[in-house]
Amino acid sequence: MKENDLNLTSEIEKNLIILEKKIKDIELFCFLSKKNDDLDVYIEIHAGAGGTESQDWAEMLRGMYIKWAEKKSFNYYLISETRGEEAGFKSSTIKIEGKYAYGFLRHESGVHRLVRISPFDSNKRRHTSFSSVWVYPVVDENINIIINEKDLRIDTYRSSGAGGQHVNTTDSAVRITHIPTNIVVQCQNERSQHKNKETAMNMLKARLYELEIQKKESESKNLEDSKSEIGWGHQIRSYILQPYQLAKDNRTGLERSDPEKILDGNLDPFLEEALYKL
Repeated sequence: MKENDLNLTSEIEKNLIILEKKIKDIELFCFLSKKNDDLDVYIEIHAGAGGTESQDWAEMLRGMYIKWAEKKSFNYYLISETRGEEAGFKSSTIKIEGKYAYGFLRHESGVHRLVRISPFDSNKRRHTSFSSVWVYPVVDENINIIINEKDLRIDTYRSSGAGGQHVNTTDSAVRITHIPTNIVVQCQNERSQHKNKETAMNMLKARLYELEIQKKESESKNLEDSKSEIGWGHQIRSYILQPYQLAKDNRTGLERSDPEKILDGNLDPFLEEALYKL
């Protein structure tokens, strides 16, 4: 009889754990009910001042989001990048496709700070690096955003991958500047200039749509003003690898002692806390 009781208790405990997870998932998705939350997402990453250090940090950040996407079984694509001279990149844009991708990541926009012993410093000194992240939704093709050709400056240039791989012998990469808002988008992931222009136009459409949504919601600052104010010293999150281990979100107050794990794509604790509190 006791053995049966133990088996029953064990079964109840297992069911409670499963039920608790289901309740948490339901609660979480209640916070993913804002307009555009269920859409795919573009992530722009820009290295801050500091040359190689910040450019390498920018690449680490992109790797963090890619690993997060992989853990979610989401698809991701490299849209564009401008490589650094020695390591990392100066700027890059990726696209992540998955249910609620934008909703999960919408609070990631801001400055991210890294403290570590630099692998590029022969004296093994501690360095602080900054990179900015900008997140915006991939808008539905049915959404009507009017873009006047006269408001655009379209530049083409040659693209290349990391280490000079996949060098394109034609000017297939496309950069589009929307003159009234000074929004700049670029795409180089296809060998076809036509396809790159189409992707860049879709990105511009997404940026302009997000700008309109913010205006309708009576935001105090428009999209580009907000972006320009993501200044150094105003980081949203710090990742400290030396002299101690700490990842801290300055907005929610959440702290974790496993920054390496966070950088390996285990972002959910920070993403969920932001959904609950911001």
